[in-house]
Amino acid sequence: MGKEAHIVIVPSTGMGHLIPLVEFAKKLKIHHNISATFIIANDGFLSKSQNTFLESLPNGLNYLLLPPANFDDLPSDAVIETRISLMVTRSLESLREVFKSLVVEKNIVACFVDIFSADAFHVAIEFGVSPYLFFPSNAMGLSLSFYLPKLDQMVSCEYRDLPEPVQIPGCIPIPGKDLSDPLQDRKNDAYRWMLHNAKMYLMAEGIVVNSFKELEDGALKALIEDAEPGKPRVYPIGPLVQMDSRNDDVDGLDCLRWLDDQPCGSVLYISFGSGGTLSSNQLNELALGLELSQQRFIWVVRRPNDQPNATFFDSHGHEDFLSFLPKGFLERTKAIGLVVPSWAPQTQILSHSSTGGFLTHCGWNSVLETVVYGVPVIAWPLYAEQKMNAVYLTDGLKVAIRPAIGENGIVGREEIARVVKGLFQGEDRKAICSRIQILKNAAANVVTKEGCSTKTLDQLASKLKHKI
Repeated sequence: MGKEAHIVIVPSTGMGHLIPLVEFAKKLKIHHNISATFIIANDGFLSKSQNTFLESLPNGLNYLLLPPANFDDLPSDAVIETRISLMVTRSLESLREVFKSLVVEKNIVACFVDIFSADAFHVAIEFGVSPYLFFPSNAMGLSLSFYLPKLDQMVSCEYRDLPEPVQIPGCIPIPGKDLSDPLQDRKNDAYRWMLHNAKMYLMAEGIVVNSFKELEDGALKALIEDAEPGKPRVYPIGPLVQMDSRNDDVDGLDCLRWLDDQPCGSVLYISFGSGGTLSSNQLNELALGLELSQQRFIWVVRRPNDQPNATFFDSHGHEDFLSFLPKGFLERTKAIGLVVPSWAPQTQILSHSSTGGFLTHCGWNSVLETVVYGVPVIAWPLYAEQKMNAVYLTDGLKVAIRPAIGENGIVGREEIARVVKGLFQGEDRKAICSRIQILKNAAANVVTKEGCSTKTLDQLASKLKHKI
């Protein structure tokens, strides 16, 4: 029994889930010598970025892929939350076989599952392993998960049709239309899966959440101090953020060199995350809005989602990835803007002194990064729980401006120019910068040796080690 403590992690495959889980596992390994095996349910396809990320796991962390789950019977319009949840439920037998060998080889002290992997609790408990939930989003989302079964009983209509905002315990009121995507259609399987997983969370021995007190004081108080008897203990250990590892990437180095030549606090960084895309019309309006604002910018651009496989050509007939942008846009904005295809070193851009704003999709990883580096926000949510995060950034923390969507479902160029100018030159900028700086300082403090997130992680690690 001299072997080190070891945990099993059953994640979702999305990068927004994998990254914080790996950062969590790294901290346990580096500071507490608890190693980890990631067991990954899948549908037979991992992206290049997912494969590269998993192949670069440090010593003490390893992974294995379960046999692909079969989705031949799923309708073509099954949404992502349904597919991810089914990946795990249809892989339980394979997971059971892996557990069988791992419990012989290693001192497994806990099984941490992702929010869509709660059915893996059954296998962990079967082998006498403590079940834990890792909640990669915020405390508001966790509070909503605990509240959802009650809300489901209380409300008969669609949440978006409620006349009053939803009052999640400990949180600011959230309009029903801004609740996470799977809650927008209660007849869809995705809603039933959210409800099912939320009820399963109660089986956890503990729940790790990627947040901290100063960022979400109300929600964490509701989850910890005011929690009902029988609720799992919640461990806020955030912010867990990843430093970019692709330092040798040519585009990344070009971004940083370009930033070095810009005035302090003058650049708007625009990125919609690893999965975020816009329509052709919306891309066009965003480009023309940036041009209209005359603000310096770095824009990470992906193909329009209504032309994902189209090949674009320049005027000479050569393939040109960026030719879907408005004609002449790149030439007209070359003095103030840099357009980067697909990827940029986000944390290095956000931490650069020339960056003065972040137009973001409001994924929780990006929210934490903008807080860690103290960058004011334009909130442009796209999917999942991002609208909830946008409401919290604008109405709760008051560190963001959110553009208005037109009647045609598009944010127009004049509105884009207005919010960009407002973030950099408006009368609210000073107050926004002051508030985000306070959060930046708090984020730095909680991860120091004596910080509350560090101490909370210490407590969790000590509890895990005592299971040997």
